[in-house]
Amino acid sequence: MSKDVTLDADTAARHQRYGSLPERIRFEDMTEDVEAAPGGGANASYGPEGNWKYYSCLALDLGL
Repeated sequence: MSKDVTLDADTAARHQRYGSLPERIRFEDMTEDVEAAPGGGANASYGPEGNWKYYSCLALDLGL
């Protein structure tokens, strides 16, 4: 019998401390539609002359 009283007291203390859960957020409110530039935009351009700077090869790094 005292176990039921303890559970009720714990439940009441927990409810007093934390209150209730927040309201649910709809999925439509969590997402946003944004237009993307085709091809990645201006920063995605390919430049063959400058790409050697970003090329990484272990054999070249070791001087082999």
